[in-house]
Amino acid sequence: MMPRWKGKGSQAKANADPMSKIVSELQSSLIQSETRGLLSSCSVLVEVDAELADLLNRSCFGRPRITAQEDKQWFQLDMEEAFYLCFSLKCLKVIGEDGYIKSNEELWDYLKSKKPVFPVSYKVYSHLRHKNWVVRSGLQYGVDFVAYRHHPALVHSEYAVLVLSEGDNDLNGRLRVWSDVHCTVRLCGSVAKTLLTVIVNSNNQGANSPSCLEHYTVEEQTITRWNPERSREDQTGPKNGTKK
Repeated sequence: MMPRWKGKGSQAKANADPMSKIVSELQSSLIQSETRGLLSSCSVLVEVDAELADLLNRSCFGRPRITAQEDKQWFQLDMEEAFYLCFSLKCLKVIGEDGYIKSNEELWDYLKSKKPVFPVSYKVYSHLRHKNWVVRSGLQYGVDFVAYRHHPALVHSEYAVLVLSEGDNDLNGRLRVWSDVHCTVRLCGSVAKTLLTVIVNSNNQGANSPSCLEHYTVEEQTITRWNPERSREDQTGPKNGTKK
């Protein structure tokens, strides 16, 4: 499926301002400002100035949170977004409810307690972000994430991402029967998205600390409906999944 750009000039605008450059600017700004986030249940709240708010918006991290304080701007980060800024980009510190900065290991344990499948979902989130995809929640489409080639204001999301795992957890009850596959693919097709399953293999490394992530591997697979007319004309074989 080809990218569906929103309006004339959107592709040129995206090419002129690549997401990797925007994220790098955000990383530098967060480090220089020594920004702190406040842990709040299953999310992290960050107070920002106008410059940081613009960078967070452009890089698609978090969402603005409306408050009664007109002189302050707050952004709410999801768990994967917050940990990516803390652990992968090393540009954000998170303060716990006790008022102390949490180490990566402490934050990891806390997020796992709130979301047992967090290690697997974070691996997929970071894997796609490292490839410069914009990753957002896919809850409204019945999947884990949706992936955009650039900012959602410029282009529609191309992939509906479903996280699977080679292990015994709640993620493995999905797509086990063909009716599930058929329904999910039809839903994705109805909103012009390709279903992308990302299977995470922990390689028996467990999930005791974030250092285990470097040993995890992922396999990407796209699932689409078979079109007999197209298949007769296209003689190329199916593409294999890719591993990292």
